[in-house]
Amino acid sequence: VIKPRRQTDTSGRVRQHLHCDSCYSRRCRARVEPSASCALLPCRLLCGAVFHLCKEEEHLLLCPNVRVPCLNAQYGCPVQLPRSSRAAHLQVCPASVVCCSMEWLRWPVDDTNPNNFNAMQDNMMKERETHGEALDVAMALVDQSDLYARLKMKPLYPELMEQEEEEDIKEESREEVAVGGVQDQNPSEGCMSESHAAEETAQSVAQPPVINMEKYNLFEMMFSMERGACAVAQENLENPKQKQKPADKGRSQKGPAGQRQDKSSPRSCPPPDTSKTGLAPWQEGVLERLGQELTPQEYNMYVVHHGRMLLAFGQIEACTSREKDFVYGSLEPIPVQTLHSFKVPVSYRYKRRVHLNETAARVQTEHRSVDTSDLGAGEDDWFGDEAEETLLGYAEMAVMGHKISETKGADGLYVDFGTQTHSFRTAPFKRRTTLADVMVDRPLKLLLQLQAETVNSRNNRASCAFTFLCGHTFHRREFATHFRNVHSDIQMCLSEWFEQQCPLAYLGCTYRQRRFHPSTQKATVTYNQQLRCFNLRPDVLPSLDGKAGDGEDRLSSLPYEVLCHMASFLDSQSLSQLALVSRLMRQVCSSLLQDRGMVTLRWERTSSSHGRAKWKSKPVWEFSHLFSAVDSWNMADIPPISAHLKVCPYYQKTEQKERVALPFLTEKQQKSP
Repeated sequence: VIKPRRQTDTSGRVRQHLHCDSCYSRRCRARVEPSASCALLPCRLLCGAVFHLCKEEEHLLLCPNVRVPCLNAQYGCPVQLPRSSRAAHLQVCPASVVCCSMEWLRWPVDDTNPNNFNAMQDNMMKERETHGEALDVAMALVDQSDLYARLKMKPLYPELMEQEEEEDIKEESREEVAVGGVQDQNPSEGCMSESHAAEETAQSVAQPPVINMEKYNLFEMMFSMERGACAVAQENLENPKQKQKPADKGRSQKGPAGQRQDKSSPRSCPPPDTSKTGLAPWQEGVLERLGQELTPQEYNMYVVHHGRMLLAFGQIEACTSREKDFVYGSLEPIPVQTLHSFKVPVSYRYKRRVHLNETAARVQTEHRSVDTSDLGAGEDDWFGDEAEETLLGYAEMAVMGHKISETKGADGLYVDFGTQTHSFRTAPFKRRTTLADVMVDRPLKLLLQLQAETVNSRNNRASCAFTFLCGHTFHRREFATHFRNVHSDIQMCLSEWFEQQCPLAYLGCTYRQRRFHPSTQKATVTYNQQLRCFNLRPDVLPSLDGKAGDGEDRLSSLPYEVLCHMASFLDSQSLSQLALVSRLMRQVCSSLLQDRGMVTLRWERTSSSHGRAKWKSKPVWEFSHLFSAVDSWNMADIPPISAHLKVCPYYQKTEQKERVALPFLTEKQQKSP
């Protein structure tokens, strides 16, 4: 009996209806049969599709009306929506976020530049509490704190580091063990094994070396096999009349001393006795014969190469007295051959500095012993500033590509040598000390330039320590507004355009005025150092601050629905700050997280029961640091900067009271009789 062939689909599920597998007509009129076909029916979700009943499960995999999770579900989006709406949802998906990658450079101040603004920066640091901080100064201070946190002292001052103690060595060994994968053992067992290893090391240092008998027996067995083979070869030499096999006729054999013997030679010439003339390490008197036949260099190489075998066979003693010490023969010096890869060109000329040093008149000098006190420097001048010298050292590495006073070959003939010593009050430093740890108790001082530069191909975050990153996270629909308002309008146009300063700022004047404000509202641009972002502070009248005369909060007394409606008009940054006011305001802002907020993954390091470190992520809902979008800026209604020069304390007038004759009048007087 031939059974009908069973049809299966790609998933392995058995199909019973042969007609339904190949039928795609919406007007199929096939007869309903249990083994051939089934009835037609429309989609239950009203997508408009018509199919056989057995294909309903497959249709749900493609139906546009089936509710499925968001494409960013693994990044924290909890939305369930129809399959046809997933593409449009990505524009408002809370998990569709972008991290700003804007970078800029900020170099240390240059004390050698006579046109720098060091005096102005010092005065602004003194007046920051009374007059407030300027935008560029506040931003430079934030960049300086980030720079201090990532500059380590060890790369520049390895000689000023503390010696690593035993505890640090044990911690490093534990980290190596953890990286190596031996983490399943208990911490107590690991400590016991480390202490046991330390005890064994101390005992091995205190006690004299002991011969390991197991290794000695192993080597003895290996050499005994070779000695046995040598004994058999010696017996064959002593009894040359033994019969040999026919298969060996016509073949040549090797003697124990390495000499080839041909059996075709006459039997009247017996083989020589090499028991006392061979050069093998196990033969007696081999060192005396080698000393006569070989050169001192070849003799030394032989002893070094076969030292273990000579010790095993008793040719040399392991421990000898001073009278019997092994003395090398007359050693011949090996000529040193230097390969010069640099060839001086024929048209090479001496440098001008070399020619001047040889021909120029020298200043008369004299030899005199001087002391530190003769230099006229006090004790405070002996120690340098950690921040200034560290920034200078890292700037040298970023610009020139090497450390200060590093040995450098100028050309094929000259090499520049330099030495640089550092003396700090806080030295020596620990192994992981950063500049922020050293400057924690020092008065705040701005050592970076106020003017930021754009990042080029030479100075990037991988090769330059003075590169800074924005790093804020925004929703995808908010990123364009952030980059245009913050980086293009404010940050890159900050100096002398968005915020104008006094022309005499290089002398120390700290006067500044902000020339622009948003066109839609009157607000002042400020910089929040805690959040590290710009924001807009509206100019609100005192009568509209939301507080009564007795200090009572009127805003919190409003109904919850009214507060939610009012909060819907705020920007993302205002919502993030409003949520920190009270629990009520936090609940109000939480109701807007689904529509206005964003969700990101925050990774945390946890340890398992076996002691292994693992990283786990959890979704975190938050508001971005984006203020209200500004489409255009208007000039502020403020007097020009020239009005400040009338009262500027650094503007000194020079009155010329003496008369000065003009050149034209002088020539005319000379020509007149």
